[in-house]
Amino acid sequence: MKKYLFKRIIMSAITLWAIITITFFLMHSIPGNPFRKEGKMPQVVYENLQKKYGLDKPLPEQYIIYLKNLLKGDFGDSMKSKVETVNDMIRRGFPVSAYLGLEALFIALIFGPALGALAALYQNKFPDYISMIIAIIGISVPSFIMGTILIQFVAKNVSWIPIGGWGEFKHTFLPAVALSLMPLAYMARLMRSSMLEILGQDYIKTAKSKGLSKSIVILKHAIRNAVLPIISVLGTLISNLLVGSFVIEKIFGIPGLGKFFVQSINNRDYTLIMGTTIFYAIILIVLLLLVDIAYIFIDPRIRLTKEGR
Repeated sequence: MKKYLFKRIIMSAITLWAIITITFFLMHSIPGNPFRKEGKMPQVVYENLQKKYGLDKPLPEQYIIYLKNLLKGDFGDSMKSKVETVNDMIRRGFPVSAYLGLEALFIALIFGPALGALAALYQNKFPDYISMIIAIIGISVPSFIMGTILIQFVAKNVSWIPIGGWGEFKHTFLPAVALSLMPLAYMARLMRSSMLEILGQDYIKTAKSKGLSKSIVILKHAIRNAVLPIISVLGTLISNLLVGSFVIEKIFGIPGLGKFFVQSINNRDYTLIMGTTIFYAIILIVLLLLVDIAYIFIDPRIRLTKEGR
């Protein structure tokens, strides 16, 4: 187990380094300059800004300096904000995005596996058809389109649900629902396939032949094993919820990290783009590592062998 964890941590560190490197050089390969959009800027001012942010140095030297600052946990100063660093923006925006993402995840975890299990238990019957229609809509319709639809048909007709803003639960209801539909649909389809496979296994038939009630067989044996595939993709789904909230936050006027990320792209704010990208990459890598570890303890069939790991 320790050897496996060590290997996974090393691979995670290499992956993070690759993301940092690729993102850094891609950002600096884009034509233009973040300060050229400021209008007619005096040459002296332009040169001072270049020097302040280290853009006057050779690219390899900028890269080394950036890596050193990252090791200290410093994402640098925003090239557009005069009062906040990138770290300050992440500290202010991420809790909002995380709250919205976790609320959407809660909705998806409650209804997704339930719909999938219901569809499997009533295969080729009305509950199966309804569940799969919901799943197809959730997968096919992007969250930002669903958000617009909810604003048009729900928020405008239900007085207590606001269209935008932040501060109370009612402000998060519509964006969380819009954000949750894709992972909810994915979980439902995954649960249905897994459940159908589990229900055909010999140990399920054995449990039934021993006289166990249908509810015990389903809850204790079928569902318990059917949720394992969902656990294996949970890390990716969580990261997708966080990243997918970018456009949703823009639509509903939510002051999350997605707002800063969209603004950084429009403003060509190199340090903010790099900071948010790397921050989310760290979250994704850590979540995937935690899911791998959790999966080992949850599924006793998995064995970490030297050959397999």
